[in-house]
Amino acid sequence: MPTSTDFDWNDIPLILALSRSGNMSAAGRQLGVDASTISRRIAAAEKSLQLRLFIRDNTGYRLTDAGQVFVRHADGVFGNVQSMLQAANQEADATAGPVNITSIDFLFDYWLLDHVPALHAAHPHIALTLQAENQNLSFTRREADFALRLGKPGDDAALVMRKLGDLGFAVYGHPRFAGIARDAWGEQPWIAYDDALAATGEMQWLATLSPAPRRVLKVNSLSTMVRGCRAGVGLALLPCIMGEQEGLLRLGEQVEVLRDIWLLSHRDAGSIARFKTVSAWITTLYAGSQNRLCGAA
Repeated sequence: MPTSTDFDWNDIPLILALSRSGNMSAAGRQLGVDASTISRRIAAAEKSLQLRLFIRDNTGYRLTDAGQVFVRHADGVFGNVQSMLQAANQEADATAGPVNITSIDFLFDYWLLDHVPALHAAHPHIALTLQAENQNLSFTRREADFALRLGKPGDDAALVMRKLGDLGFAVYGHPRFAGIARDAWGEQPWIAYDDALAATGEMQWLATLSPAPRRVLKVNSLSTMVRGCRAGVGLALLPCIMGEQEGLLRLGEQVEVLRDIWLLSHRDAGSIARFKTVSAWITTLYAGSQNRLCGAA
C-alpha cells in the first residue's frame, strides 16, 4: 500500500476534471493547464496510488472500477475542502465574532469602556471580552487577542508590538492638602504600592522625594489607592485620567511620570477583519484621548 505522503493531493482536481470530461484537452481548458500537464500528473497519481484510474478507448478516457471508487470518495473530500476554505475566508473577511482584550483594569474603567457603544454601533456583531489582567496571557492559545501593557514587553517573534503613546501620572490628594508647595511634598503622608510593586516607575519617582516621604499606607491596587486619597489618608501618584474622573485635587500642574502604553497582538491577527477593526479602533481612540491620557493640565 502507498503511504499518505506518496500521493499529491493537488492532483485530485485533475482526476475529477478528466473523469467528468473524458478528454485531456477539455480537462486542461477547464483547469487552465495544458493537456500534457494533465497526462503527466494523472500518470504520476496512478503510480503513487499503485492503481489504474483510467483506461483509454475510442470515446476518450473512462474510469476503471478502482477509479470510480476513488472518484466517488475524492469528490466528497474535495467538496469538503472547498467548503472549509470558503468558510475560513468568510470568517477572516467578516467583521464579526469574539475579540478578547486584556489590560490593567483602570484602562478599561477610565478610558476604553466609554467608547465601546460607538464600536458596537458601527460593528454590532463584534463580541468583546475585557479581561482585567496584568499577567502575560497566551496569544497562541487564544487566551487574548490584544493586550494593553504599560512598558515595552520583551521581544517575541509571534507578536506585533506597537507603542500607542504615553500615560501621564500626577500627584493627587484630598482637598485638605490644597496649597502645599511642591518642596513640602516629602513632608506629607503618602499612599504607596507594597514592596511587590516597588520597581514600578511610580514608586521609583516617590523614592526621589526629599525628605523621604512617610508611607502611611501600602496597597496593591490602584482602586484602593484612589479610595485612600478620597478618604484623606495621604497623597498618591495616580494616572491623570483616574485622578481627574474621581474628582481628586491635583497638586502641581506638571506630569511627574510618563509611562508607555503598548498594544500587543498576535502576528496572524493582521489578516482577520474583526481584529484589524479593533486594532484600528484602539489606535484611533488613543489619538483622540491623548491629551487626557498624557495628563495635560
